Amino acid sequence: MALTKIKYNGLLSTQSFTSSGTWTKPAGCQKVKVIVTGGGGGGGGGGNNYNAGGGGCAGGTAIKIIDVSSVSSVSVTVGAAGTAGVTTGNGGAGGDSSFGSYCSATGGGGGIAANTSTSRANGGVGSNGDINIIGGQGDAQGGGGVNDEPTAGIGGTSFWGGGGQGTITNHSGAANLVGTTGQAFGSGGGAGRNLTAASGEQHGGAVGKAGVVYVEEYA
Repeated sequence: MALTKIKYNGLLSTQSFTSSGTWTKPAGCQKVKVIVTGGGGGGGGGGNNYNAGGGGCAGGTAIKIIDVSSVSSVSVTVGAAGTAGVTTGNGGAGGDSSFGSYCSATGGGGGIAANTSTSRANGGVGSNGDINIIGGQGDAQGGGGVNDEPTAGIGGTSFWGGGGQGTITNHSGAANLVGTTGQAFGSGGGAGRNLTAASGEQHGGAVGKAGVVYVEEYA
């Protein structure tokens, strides 16, 4: 495999965007390294018959070196977190992120609700980067009975780290840990699950984590 060597002068500064805005070039900046990650999908909801939802998928990531010697500013879009799947509902997909028209990354798919025949969702995809990374898939939804209680799906892992934990219950219902939101930028939310057929004991999934755009600025 061939290796490409790129010469940098000194690192001047960095900027991190956790919400949409505008990147403004600092004095002396000639090149930037940009890491763009889409939002993570929300976890799917639990259903009847002791069924567990699937974890939300992570957003994709694009990494790109850009010559900005003739650029003064660039519009930045940061993808929102996917919404949590309500009881027996799918999680929402994460939003797309971009650094102008230079590179972008789509959000991760929402986790699939329990008791559905739909296949698991897909992670987001980076585009136009020097390196393009696919976000991790969340755990698939699961089913069971009185003596077979699957743990709800964990959210997918992004370039930045892991997703949220799924809802956990023991057989007697004495313990109940609600699923957690995506933990790292662009990661998926944990899924919900059901303890019994009673509608009051069904749990929705958790939201994903919003994406990020990180910029390193070089002379």
